[in-house]
Amino acid sequence: MSMYDVVVVGARCAGAATAMLLAELGHNVVMVDKARLPSDTLSTHGIARGGVVQLARWGLLDRIGAPPVRNVVFDVEGNAITRPIKHRAGVDALIAPRRHLLDSVLADAAQQSGAGLVTGLTATGVLRSSEGRVTGITAHTSKGDRLELPARFVVGADGRQSRMTGFVGAETLEQFTPTCSTYYTYVAGLGSDSFEFHVAPGAYAGVFPTHDDLACVWLIQPTDALDSVRTAGSARIPAFLRALEQLVPGLGRRVRAGRVTAPVRGAVELPNYLRRPYGPGWALVGDAGYHRDPITGHGITDAFRDAELLATALDHSLRDPTVERAAMASYQDVRDAMLREVFDLTRALTAFPPMDRFVELQIQLGVALDREAEQLAGFPGRNHLIAC
Repeated sequence: MSMYDVVVVGARCAGAATAMLLAELGHNVVMVDKARLPSDTLSTHGIARGGVVQLARWGLLDRIGAPPVRNVVFDVEGNAITRPIKHRAGVDALIAPRRHLLDSVLADAAQQSGAGLVTGLTATGVLRSSEGRVTGITAHTSKGDRLELPARFVVGADGRQSRMTGFVGAETLEQFTPTCSTYYTYVAGLGSDSFEFHVAPGAYAGVFPTHDDLACVWLIQPTDALDSVRTAGSARIPAFLRALEQLVPGLGRRVRAGRVTAPVRGAVELPNYLRRPYGPGWALVGDAGYHRDPITGHGITDAFRDAELLATALDHSLRDPTVERAAMASYQDVRDAMLREVFDLTRALTAFPPMDRFVELQIQLGVALDREAEQLAGFPGRNHLIAC
């Protein structure tokens, strides 16, 4: 096969956004993904203001089709405050698009910009030069045929369970594993037009309105407190409803009065980590390079932010190989600076401190996310470079 400028392994939020931006800058890019897209993935998919800013800057917001959410409800033990989403950083609404729809919009945009897409293709390793630089990937098709895709750079965007991190030997710089778990389902007839956040002793629950008049309803607690849901088997929906009613009675009653339309899905004690995101001929983006617990609900915005930072660094490196080391180091430095506060807040929140402190941390999180959104709004438009 001909040499690509960049092979991106993973074609969801982080990978598709990276490929789109690189292709728009004139680079020869191909995305590969083992999944047959579009398909769903584990995610509560509420997008913070920064992620909405990115979609608007990229001209994709109107393609998503998710209902705009213009209010936030913050409820502490039944005492609820409703606040409108103020117009900041160029946007006045939040969204929670289903992942199979969001990922499709991004992958389509990447292809429209000139990137290739091959699905049903599993990366099995990397190619290396005699000096050890990564020069492409090996892969196999769903029929078992072996392929080699040579490239000047390989990007691992293959998520939390990334195999690419092992292939390239990415170093983990920082990590912790919280003892909490997240479960969610979809409910019709809830009648919510707001992002809702409900705080109770040792529990955090919420609602994200999404497509087709459905709402994603989620619950986060210390793992041992959610054993009744985790071990419920085929009775997981009733167990989830009982837990909601006990912890957040008002929301629990509303969910029971509605109609649960999907199985209860969840994740137990997800790893939180920060990895070195680049090396000779390779880079990581999205959950492959950085992941934190969904209690701070920021994964999609992280993916979009880091995609733009990485695309800028790779563009500089491809145009002038003499600046590669400085450009890629800048990617890591800016990424790490921008994620630091939310990563630290995640660690504090997953410890489920006393409620007063939990609420203080949530307020601090809101300020941090708005500040980040202003930074993202200051990035240049598509087809332009962020200064390294």
